Amino acid sequence: MNAEDNKKLITDFYNEVWGKGNLDFVDKVFHPDYVRHDLRPGNPLPGPEGQRKIAGDFRKAFPNLIVQIDLIFATDDFVTARWTMSGTHTGKWGAIEPTNKKATFSGVNIFRMENGKVKEIWNHRDDFGLFEQLGVKVYAGSKQ
Repeated sequence: MNAEDNKKLITDFYNEVWGKGNLDFVDKVFHPDYVRHDLRPGNPLPGPEGQRKIAGDFRKAFPNLIVQIDLIFATDDFVTARWTMSGTHTGKWGAIEPTNKKATFSGVNIFRMENGKVKEIWNHRDDFGLFEQLGVKVYAGSKQ
């Protein structure tokens, strides 16, 4: 796939999975051997199932989630996107009980593409800004 096709696939991923909650769309986007690199502690499941669980858990916690792609650019092998999401925290997210507070937060994802699917992702999200808006105290080494 070329850079424009890769950008479209990632744009569709944000809109379908994060914006609409269409978790089955991850199968179209993620390679069976997909690996997630994240600053947060934990070991997410590999492959599309890992992304399905992450997005599913987050969408349950923020069911009215709205996603906006602020910037996206691509080469034949990489897509980078900066996004902003907002929603109301009405469901449990990991160890964090619902706060019923609205939050807006941003992040950057770097996707490495292989054979038309995401093989790796590097996730950088403003968790501390999100936690602050929710009124949640998080300490180094804690898990959400």
